[in-house]
Amino acid sequence: MNLDKMTLKDLTKEDVVSFLDWLQQVRKCGDATRNVRLAALHSFCRFLLYQKPELLWELQRVLAISMKKTEKSSISHLTIEGIKLLLRQPDTKTPKGLRDLAILCLMYDSAARVSEIINLTPSMIRLEQPHTIKLVGKGNKARIVPLMESDVIILRQYMIKNRLLEDNANQKPLFYNARKEKLTRSGLYHIFRTYACEARKKAGDLIPDKKLCCHSLRHSKAIHLLQAGVNLVYIRDILGHQSVKTTEIYARTDSKQKREVLEKAYADVITHETPIWAHNSNLLDWLKEF
Repeated sequence: MNLDKMTLKDLTKEDVVSFLDWLQQVRKCGDATRNVRLAALHSFCRFLLYQKPELLWELQRVLAISMKKTEKSSISHLTIEGIKLLLRQPDTKTPKGLRDLAILCLMYDSAARVSEIINLTPSMIRLEQPHTIKLVGKGNKARIVPLMESDVIILRQYMIKNRLLEDNANQKPLFYNARKEKLTRSGLYHIFRTYACEARKKAGDLIPDKKLCCHSLRHSKAIHLLQAGVNLVYIRDILGHQSVKTTEIYARTDSKQKREVLEKAYADVITHETPIWAHNSNLLDWLKEF
C-alpha cells in the first residue's frame, strides 16, 4: 500500500498485526523493538478514541493486541577493583589521557549519563568548597551532585592545561575532540571501550563482560552506594530518577547484599553430630548381613 494514500480506515487490527510480523520476519527486529512500535500505535489509538469516536470498534481491536514478553537483561556493572583497574589505563602524561581520565572519573563518581557528560561546560563545575557538578538530565531537569576531592584534583589539572578556567571559556564544551567540538555519544563510547579492552587484557576477571558500556559506570556507582549502606532515596537523587521505584532495580540486582542479608539471618538446621551407633563396628557388621 502506498503510504501517501493511507487513511484512518486503513488502521485495522489485521494491518497492524501484519506490520508487526513484517518487522520481525523481514526486518529481523526483536521482541523489544516490536513492543516499542506497538506502544506508539497504542498511544496514537488512544488519542483517536476522543478525536474519532466513530472508529471506536476498530481502535479497540488494535488496542487489544498484546505485547510480547521479553527477557529482562541483567544490569552490567563492575566491582570496585574493576573500576580502579579501568581508571589506571589512561596515560595522564598526555593531554588526551588526562582528558579521558577526567571523563571516566566523572562518569563513575557522579553517576552521570552520557548525554549529561557531553553537554557539560566549565560553568557547571564548582572547584571551590563545596565541590559540586551541575548535571542536566532527562526532561531538562538539573541536579547538583557532590564531587570527590580526587575528581577535583584531576579536573583542575585538566582545566588549567586547556585554559578552561578563564572567564571566556565558561560556556565552551568541558570535553572536546581534536576539532575543539564537544564530544559525541559515539566518541564517548569509543573512549570507554578503548580503556575497557586494555583493562580486560590485564585482568579479564575484573572486566569480564564485553558488553560493558559507558552506562555501566552509572550502574556500578549505584550498586556500590547501595553496598555501602546508602539509602535508596539519596541514590535516587544522585542518579536523577523521578521515582525511587526506578532506583529499586539496583536493590534487586545486588546479589552481594542479598547474600549478606541471608548470612546474617542464617540458622544452621542441619545436625552435624555423628550418631553414637556409627562407631559400633559390631552393629554395622550385623546390619550389612541383611
